[in-house]
Order: sequence, then structure tokens, then C-alpha cells
Amino acid sequence: MRRFLHSLIVTLALSPLAALALEPVNINTADSTALQQINGLGPSKANAIIEYRKANGPFASLDDLVKVPGIGEKSLASMKPQITIGNANAKAIQVKTKARN
Repeated sequence: MRRFLHSLIVTLALSPLAALALEPVNINTADSTALQQINGLGPSKANAIIEYRKANGPFASLDDLVKVPGIGEKSLASMKPQITIGNANAKAIQVKTKARN
């Protein structure tokens, strides 16, 4: 019973910290400063993401991030919980649908 109460107290004490967790960074809209908040991304990789985005348009999936020079599968795996593409996937589907018509 004592362990249970201790666990409950610790859980309740830490729950406000979960609310402070940062929202995922949208790699399709974030500027260099925001991208650098992602663990493992410094200024050069953040700028590489922006340059790739300018040249190729928005990322259709998180997995497309490996197309950016300097970002591999291992880096992507550690970044995935911290990133999002927003609604770019919906936009990509709309573009593909319009191209077919």
C-alpha cells in the first residue's frame, strides 16, 4: 500500500511536467530556430531542411526527411517523436488528385 501511495504521489507531482512537453515541430513550416529545437539538429541540418523544402516543396511524410543531406535513418528514428508534417499529406493528396483529372 505504501508503494502504491508513493507511486501515486510521484505520478501526480510529475503530471504538470507532461503538460509542458513541447508540441512536435512542423518540418514543413518551421524556421531554422524552431528546427534547432529538435534533438540532433543543429544550424547546418536545419538550414539543409529549409533548402530542401524550398527546392522540392513540403515533405509528404516524415520518412522523406532522409532525402535531406546529412539526415539518415538513425537520425530520423530519434527525431520522429519530435516532428510532424502538419497537413502537408492532405495537400499532397489534393495535388495528386488534381493531376489525375
